[in-house]
Amino acid sequence: MKRYVFDGSGRRRSPARVLAPLLALAVFPLLAGCGDTGGLVAAGATATASGPVHLWPDRQGATVPPPDPAGAPPEYVKGIPPVHDEDVHAVDPVALVQAELRAHPKTRSGADGIPAETAAAITTCKPGVAEQQPPSCPVLAPYYRDLTGNGKDELILGIEFPDRMMSVRVYTADRDGRLNRIMATTRTVVSVELAGRDVVLRVPSGNRGYELITAWSWEEKQRTMLPTREQIVRVPANPPGPADRGPGPGPGRGAGSGPGPGPGTGSGPGVGPGTGPGSGPGTGHGPDPAADRP
Repeated sequence: MKRYVFDGSGRRRSPARVLAPLLALAVFPLLAGCGDTGGLVAAGATATASGPVHLWPDRQGATVPPPDPAGAPPEYVKGIPPVHDEDVHAVDPVALVQAELRAHPKTRSGADGIPAETAAAITTCKPGVAEQQPPSCPVLAPYYRDLTGNGKDELILGIEFPDRMMSVRVYTADRDGRLNRIMATTRTVVSVELAGRDVVLRVPSGNRGYELITAWSWEEKQRTMLPTREQIVRVPANPPGPADRGPGPGPGRGAGSGPGPGPGTGSGPGVGPGTGPGSGPGTGHGPDPAADRP
């Protein structure tokens, strides 16, 4: 038995003919949503991943053990009072450096090395607040930061050496009241920074226009700070200053002409003889553009 439905015109239609337009209307919004800008968009073909290539795989590698770490071994500082509660803020920085100098009076290189003129200047420093030291004192104001992750601050010291060199040293205190030096390096330093738990040194590299950045980090196994990361970076060219201007007009004295004293005319970069003394505006050249400086 066939069933029919009536549309709005009163004519009979089969159910299939009525459902077809309704299904089309239901699917149309879904198709329209495919053009929505918030949907997924193809990014194009993906490059094929390429792993590292092992060169000369048949060559037998070296079997010698690696060298010792480049950091200085930890060393307990002698000749200072015990540190209570692992509080390095109570340590006098000047008294600390003077104690190390007494322990190594003749050492001029290495982790304990201090040049003779710097050692003489350290003896003029006065124990107390480092910020109130005389200008001749090479011990800089200290900084404090938890570098070992034990929740206690470490003491970070800088000692100025001749020729822009600096000794950067870090100290930590243990539960027995001993002060332990966990970092000591002497470099020609551009700047020193603290980044998280790292001490970052910027030094000139062997290539003009580049600097070497070295991050020193606490190494729990060695119980000392080690240079863990190094990076060579390009130094941007310095902006031109007043002495870096190029050629340009400028006043100058030139040879004058005339039968006696009076203004003369001439041009030239310097003083020259003439038939009559006189001075007048001339054209000269400023200094050539300076080359990029690192």
